[in-house]
Amino acid sequence: MTDTTKTALEGLGSKEKATLAMDMMHRIIMHHVLWFTEVRHQMGTEKAHDTLWKALETSRGIQLKRLSKTLGFGLTDGIPDALLNLDDEAMDAFLESISINWLANDGVWFQSVEFTHGMNDAKRCNDSCWAHFSPFEASAVKRFLGLSEKPGLEGLKAALKFRMYARINEQSIVEEEENSFVFQMNKCRVQTARQRKGLDDYPCKSAGLVEYPSFARAIDPRIRTECVGCPPDAHPDTWVCAWKFTLDPEGGR
Repeated sequence: MTDTTKTALEGLGSKEKATLAMDMMHRIIMHHVLWFTEVRHQMGTEKAHDTLWKALETSRGIQLKRLSKTLGFGLTDGIPDALLNLDDEAMDAFLESISINWLANDGVWFQSVEFTHGMNDAKRCNDSCWAHFSPFEASAVKRFLGLSEKPGLEGLKAALKFRMYARINEQSIVEEEENSFVFQMNKCRVQTARQRKGLDDYPCKSAGLVEYPSFARAIDPRIRTECVGCPPDAHPDTWVCAWKFTLDPEGGR
């Protein structure tokens, strides 16, 4: 019997094989996402997040160990040595590049829907996406920082510093009181790019009203979120959007 798989690979050049390898890696990512999505659908968000972190640790370890043997790179505590050996400047640049790539990927998806189906569908999909991404990102940050189940406003302050856009936007915390503070996005990479082109602010309030409350609740269910202002709202030059977070000791029960 002919080995059709082997025959098919023998017909590919190095460029085609490299392209296939990248495509197969993307399939792994998509399968990972679809598993998470289905567990969330079948079992709920909380159980999906718990299962995700267990599966991720095991899967990542298996994949990196196999790839390190195949490609000949070292691992220390499950982390590629090439990353551990970067100096601070190079690592900071690497983290910034990852953040920019995340934002670019978000924009590509938005425009892919917008240019095919129109702005309304793009905004609708965008807002719904944030409803899922924000609590996921909060779960990821809580896990990375080792935050408790209900870390309060101090936990939220810490978590906000580790969001994907924290390295590429400018943000600050002001008006701090015992049970509340205001978070300001002082410079937003998306809005700054639009300003350079002479465009109005992108009206992101509908997404923000999904994004910020769901992130804060996932950090601590007792935290309530109020929009101080977000485009298309008028805002001062010192910030683009601002959000007030308040801890309700009786909330989240």
